[in-house]
Amino acid sequence: MSTKSKRPALGKGLSALLESSATDITSKELGDASVLGSVALLPISSITANPFNPRTHFEEEALQELSKSIAEHGIIQPLTVRKMGRNKYQLISGERRFRAAQMANLEEVPAYIRVANDQTMLEMALVENIQREDLNAIEVALSYQRLIDECHLTQEELAQKVAKSRTSVTNHLRLLKLPVAIQLAVRENEISMGHARALVSVGSEEKQMNLCQKVIAEELSVRDLEKLIKEGLAKVNKPTKKVKADLAPHLKSFTTSFGEKLATKVQINQNPQGDGKLIINFNSEVDLNRIIAFLND
Repeated sequence: MSTKSKRPALGKGLSALLESSATDITSKELGDASVLGSVALLPISSITANPFNPRTHFEEEALQELSKSIAEHGIIQPLTVRKMGRNKYQLISGERRFRAAQMANLEEVPAYIRVANDQTMLEMALVENIQREDLNAIEVALSYQRLIDECHLTQEELAQKVAKSRTSVTNHLRLLKLPVAIQLAVRENEISMGHARALVSVGSEEKQMNLCQKVIAEELSVRDLEKLIKEGLAKVNKPTKKVKADLAPHLKSFTTSFGEKLATKVQINQNPQGDGKLIINFNSEVDLNRIIAFLND
């Protein structure tokens, strides 16, 4: 971003969100090791939401539909949780199912119980959501950035974890350089990731915003936007034509009479500042020697 403004925070520090890894429950402390890694029915009241979930918005209508399905058929795919203490669990993945189950007034839900420290949980939650949930491009980009910042991953390591190409990861991360208003337009499906990627290549934030507004107002396709950007860059890079000053009448008369004497075309190129060139044309070396001889007489 051209303003050098600080990018919105990607989330609180891990230690502020979860218990210290020193207090994490181990398989030995669970008492019943057979529970670990298996599916168990847990009281829904004992489960808290996942603070690491990259999805921040859930459509109410879609949740209502899922809630009706769960009320009729139950939860087919178990949640994944980690044990936080006695009869306390925290979601790792499955927040949509968890919320819909609450709406359906379920008392118990099936869940896989995992043991994870803070960093492992963050990785598990983000990676699983990126791979399985329909996140918008900005939510994916923010998740990628969190994995890089808080789990100290390189882009190459991140690409391997989320099973994406390095190019795909880089393209998503570049979207975070866009103005916040354009990122919001992506979140709200006013423009696509293709539009956003094209806007990244535009020079200034003001141009990015103007083009974004034009895309939304005129419902332009990605190809339309790319064409606009290409034409704009060509216009900027097109060399400006030098302005020639009109020759004074006596100079025009001189070029005519002098050209007749030399039997060739004579030109005067003069700019508005007064300086310029006197050009005498010749057709061959013989013609050039003829003109030189004439001028030396």
